[in-house]
Amino acid sequence: MHNIFKHKGYIGSVEYDDRDGILHGRMLGISDIISYEGTSVQKLKKDFQNAVEDYLDACREIDKEPEKPFSGRFMVRIPRELHATIALTAKGKKKSLNAWVSDALAQAAQEHAKG
Repeated sequence: MHNIFKHKGYIGSVEYDDRDGILHGRMLGISDIISYEGTSVQKLKKDFQNAVEDYLDACREIDKEPEKPFSGRFMVRIPRELHATIALTAKGKKKSLNAWVSDALAQAAQEHAKG
């Protein structure tokens, strides 16, 4: 089970605060800070959806382009030897380095989700 919500391409976390006994979350993958809360999963999900709608409305009102979560690009620093190994492996598979890394990450994420 993933502890996230999705709405209009936005992703939000689901967390529980033992001290206050409340569910809360934060929109992930954007620098703007958008949070929400609820006393049940259903109320939390509704508040998340409302937060997304409010964010989009506020961006329209101030003529700001809403941030898009997770652009699909990220930089990873790895040792030279590993870089060389995966580049050669990708070439041997007749794939670009990006395609090979994307496939490897997708496989790892799928295995993680199962386990």
